[in-house]
Parts: sequence; C-alpha cells; structure tokens
Amino acid sequence: MRDKDRIDVQTSPRFAGEVDEELLRRVTTEALRREGVGGEVALSVVITDDEAVRELNRQFRDVDAPTDVLAFDSGEESDFVTAPGEPAYLGDVVISYPRAVAQAEEYGHSTERELALLAVHGVLHLVGYDHADEAERTEMWARQDEILGSLAGQLSGEPDGRRR
Repeated sequence: MRDKDRIDVQTSPRFAGEVDEELLRRVTTEALRREGVGGEVALSVVITDDEAVRELNRQFRDVDAPTDVLAFDSGEESDFVTAPGEPAYLGDVVISYPRAVAQAEEYGHSTERELALLAVHGVLHLVGYDHADEAERTEMWARQDEILGSLAGQLSGEPDGRRR
C-alpha cells in the first residue's frame, strides 16, 4: 500500500467469508498509484446487497433500481473536515456482492476478479472519470483494463478483456 493511505473495506456480514478484503485494498491502492493521486488519502469500499445499493441509487441518483457499483466522492465543496496530519477523504465505493457474483458468472471469470473490476471502476469515478459519452467510456475502460492488467498475477481467473 502507499504509505499512509487508509482504505477501509466494510463487508456485510452475509458476505464476510466470501470477500478478500486485503485484495480489494491492494486493487484500490494500485488504482490510486496508477492514477497519480498525490498525497495521502482515505476511502471506503463497502460490499453489500442489491437492496442497499438500490436504496442508495434511489436516494442519491433518483434511480429506483439496483446496480453493480456506486461511487460517492467527497466533493471539493464538502463540509467534511480533515484533522491535521490525517489523509484527505476521497469518498466511498459501494459494490453489490450479488451483482458481482452474477456478472462474474455471465462473463466467465471469478467473483474475485469481478469485485476487483468494480473496485477499480469505483476508484476511477472518485478521481474524476465518467462514462457519460463514448469518448469518456473508451478512456475509462482503457484505464480499467490497464490497472487490472497490472494486477493479473494477483487475481484468480484469466483476463477476459471485458469492458464494463
């Protein structure tokens, strides 16, 4: 990990035995490193169920449906105060574990690999990437592929070139 980054992985008790939290810390750290994020940062990765993600999606995006991953950046105009000497809070990545399992099966790779992809996707949103149009999508997917490719030896399941 980068020296003083704080990557807090919180897994719903229902999925606790299924999620390699240390791997998610390594994946998010690598995404931050490859994106050249300066200074020390903190972020949370939350692994939960479809219903919790659906509620967040409804509440914050006015979309009453579950999705695989949501990212909530802290925002430049955040009222969040960082204590002196503490890393800046980047935001939260919320992943639906049931979606990750279903998508892993659909694309023929491991759930671990899908969780890694979703974590990287969320981190890229936190640092400013989006996929609202084709050019943005192409750029974001290329970054995901590059970051996941750099972690190939650490993930179970072969790279499949899948683009979210």
